[in-house]
Amino acid sequence: MMDQIIVQGGGALYGEIPITGAKNACLTLMPATLLTDEPLTLTNAPRLSDITTMTDLLGSLGAEVVSMQDGHVLAMSSHDLTSQTADYEIVRKMRASILVLGPLLARFGHAAVSLPGGCAIGARPVDLHLKAFEAMGAELDLRDGYVHAKAPAGGLRGAVIDFPIVSVGATENALMAATLAKGTTVLKNAAREPEIVDLAECLRRMGAQIEGEASGTITIQGVDALHGATHPVVTDRIELGTYMLLPAICGGEVECLGGRLDLLEAFAAKLDEAGVSVTQTERGIKTSHKTGRVRAVDVITEPFPGFPTDLQAQMMALMCTAEGTSVLEEKIFENRFMHAPELSRMGARIEVHGGHATVHGVDKLRGAPVMATDLRASISLILAGLAAEGETVVSRVYHLDRGYERVVRKLRGVGANLKRIKEAHPDE
Repeated sequence: MMDQIIVQGGGALYGEIPITGAKNACLTLMPATLLTDEPLTLTNAPRLSDITTMTDLLGSLGAEVVSMQDGHVLAMSSHDLTSQTADYEIVRKMRASILVLGPLLARFGHAAVSLPGGCAIGARPVDLHLKAFEAMGAELDLRDGYVHAKAPAGGLRGAVIDFPIVSVGATENALMAATLAKGTTVLKNAAREPEIVDLAECLRRMGAQIEGEASGTITIQGVDALHGATHPVVTDRIELGTYMLLPAICGGEVECLGGRLDLLEAFAAKLDEAGVSVTQTERGIKTSHKTGRVRAVDVITEPFPGFPTDLQAQMMALMCTAEGTSVLEEKIFENRFMHAPELSRMGARIEVHGGHATVHGVDKLRGAPVMATDLRASISLILAGLAAEGETVVSRVYHLDRGYERVVRKLRGVGANLKRIKEAHPDE
């Protein structure tokens, strides 16, 4: 069976949407349980298929992961691990699986992790992760599709690691490994995403000594052991930004409960430039746009605190009906305009040249059958469908389950007209 989402366009949206914990933060926090034999509990966890995949991966290593309170609390323990090998059959489903390598290597002195898959938006190599571990004294051997890593006698050693480019995953992996390394580790040109700050806060709760996680230079003083902790997962800024766009693309007013502007300042500034009202409230973030088309704005994706690459597809959907011409430049990942041809099927005027997409706004999009190519493309097509005339049928929406919890229910809650159906597919 392959699901589809049927979207009926037209009509302003009003109401409130609760924002869940961040998928990308939770996927990073879960491997931190491997750093200690004491329990680690995460609250405000999202209920997503990627979280299930990470649960399966940790379970394959012998960790215990118990989901409680309707999936929003994860109680984990790695007191009795049975393996330090992350198998291909699980790792291939999701790139974040590589994040078990640093914790396993730091705590046990050795690990084998399959090279990851799980993404269709460019190469996204893991070499920066591996170079960081080599700087800390690890010996690495890539064979049979696996990274075999071994720490020197006495464990990983502190090092100065200067990343040639900003990498969220490499920063996270090195940060976790450094907590148990001997001596001081300095991560230069480190990622500054809220998920990095959240990981550092969690590791500190576990007894790690970390400074500067929001500055781009992180200093970690290694400790002999970490202990258990309870930590709330930070708000999902990508889900937040996605739903902040609803009034911009459909008209109306929506309050995103739990939203924080400091997580999305560059994105909020672009909405303001486009003529959308964005307000921090006591309960979250309220966006509104009552009449007329928004103004076209240019967007360049950049590492935090810049405009997030994970909101580029959604912003393109908005720009399809904006007044004027906008240029979106993708500087983080290659192959990340795969949604453009599908939006064009709905009447959008988009020209893609390498890392640039030029969008000429049109008066109205038209409903059409479209196919999602990845997670963010999926939601961008639903947004476009909400703005379009007539019916839009979005196929291959299983991508959505990786990053958006109960998306149909949340959209219906503010007045959107859409439904999810099962479709028998001969190739499935």
